[in-house]
Amino acid sequence: MKNLVKSLIPPIALKVLQKIRLYRYGWKGDYVTWQDAENDSIGYDSEKILQKVKTSMLKVKNGEAAYERDGVIFDKIQYSWPLLSGLMFACSVEKGALKVLDFGGSLGTSYYQNKFFLDKLDDVSWSVVEQKNFVDTGKKYFEDDKLKFFYDVNECIRQENPNVLLLSSVLMYIEKPYELLDTLLEYDFKYILIDKTQFSKSNERITLQIVPPSIYKGSYPCRSFKEATLMEYFIKHQYSILEDFHSYDDHDEYEFKGMILEKVNNQNV
Repeated sequence: MKNLVKSLIPPIALKVLQKIRLYRYGWKGDYVTWQDAENDSIGYDSEKILQKVKTSMLKVKNGEAAYERDGVIFDKIQYSWPLLSGLMFACSVEKGALKVLDFGGSLGTSYYQNKFFLDKLDDVSWSVVEQKNFVDTGKKYFEDDKLKFFYDVNECIRQENPNVLLLSSVLMYIEKPYELLDTLLEYDFKYILIDKTQFSKSNERITLQIVPPSIYKGSYPCRSFKEATLMEYFIKHQYSILEDFHSYDDHDEYEFKGMILEKVNNQNV
């Protein structure tokens, strides 16, 4: 029936309908405060999302799927080659020791994304710091000799002593990201890798992100950073920006980028 209806709609009308459907999702509005955006959001069912991610990640772990992102499975790994380059760079400078703290890393999406290459290295530990329900699930179903899950940063630092901080698609969902960064940078990581982070092409903005229901039903505040401001923050805290790169295709008003940073006093050691 769907195919029949589709065949009766003129091509130009189909394109209009597709644009209308796409416009319903994505990043909407320009809010003065985070709370204003939160008031307009419907939130999300975290347990339902967790179960979806868990089901998808188990397929990846068991070799039934190649890659997972946001609970969606792919038959081919969607690599972030600059991120992988940053990981290999840190491992090389540290003489083969790669110890990652993946803050907000779900059930190990980035670990499994790069596992083929990580398995070639002799000294790897990958620590995910997440919400309690994700950590509980991670410990039960996914933890192994390399992949670990922690409830807080202090616990991870004590046990694994990571030299790399990974922030992938996380800063833009934090109400006070600079306060979080202030806390994280107290641990003096040698390297920081940022990926899949949204930047505004004009001024910093707070929007409402509406998730397509094909992924899950939800909406929540999202921050688009001003790139120069975030760079200045890291430079002020003695980090050198070795490289910046694009993560996704650009949007009319936003771009998704990443950075590879190294602690200045760690250079030429």
